[in-house]
Amino acid sequence: MADNTVKKTVVVTGASGRTGSRVAQAVGAAGFEVRAASRARGFDWENPTTWAEALRDADAAYLMYPSDVGSPAAAEGVGALAREAVGLGVRRLVLLSARGETQALATEEALKSSGARWTVVRASWFSQNFSEGPLVAELRRGELAFLAGEVAEPFLDVRDIADVVAVALTSGDAYVGRTLELTGPRLLSFREAVAEIAGATGRDLAYIPVPARDYGEALVGFGVPPEEAEFLVEVFEGLLDGRNARLTDGVREVLGRAPRDFGDFVREAAAAGVWKG
Repeated sequence: MADNTVKKTVVVTGASGRTGSRVAQAVGAAGFEVRAASRARGFDWENPTTWAEALRDADAAYLMYPSDVGSPAAAEGVGALAREAVGLGVRRLVLLSARGETQALATEEALKSSGARWTVVRASWFSQNFSEGPLVAELRRGELAFLAGEVAEPFLDVRDIADVVAVALTSGDAYVGRTLELTGPRLLSFREAVAEIAGATGRDLAYIPVPARDYGEALVGFGVPPEEAEFLVEVFEGLLDGRNARLTDGVREVLGRAPRDFGDFVREAAAAGVWKG
């Protein structure tokens, strides 16, 4: 158990985001002081002069790069921030990475070579991608067009990610130098996932697999810059080629319980009216 006589401080980047907000909640529940690092509070990944104020006098930090952990900018940014953190005495760093994303390996290596007491948490596709973010609007319209084909994915609840990250950040050296690979408890295709959402909402929802090139064009139509759209399509094609269609015991190893099931997430989100048309 951590010694909380003097409250230790954990920096949470992306503290208003999908994972960061839950990490902040879980770390706070564990009795630690949370220091939110977000643009609203003056922290900017693209402006290194804002980093020291967020990191100074902290004990640990959660690193979540905002666009994609596999982008070249992520490797450079995470490496530079990690080195600055270590220089300021914040050596305990936990990075959110993406399971199966080869592009993310350079970012992971940048963290490992920084001198930090590091942990990498590789997460599979978030269940909450269906309830928070760009996919929600499509589901509310009655269909989801996506480039996943019929591949199976072990959808993972972001609350489990947050709980694992909180343990890794606050349990001393138990997970230092470890790469934790997290998945949900069962495999589902995107078609099956949409069918579960349809069943819970009582709506007629369709899943439409589309070619990668068509999806890239759609992203550009949504306002994504062409180079970024091309990169994201490349990432998705890799992640959704079947390489992640297997389960791990990562959540149970850290938390001593099974990961939350996708069906439970769907029922909760449906009850909250997330997918009402």
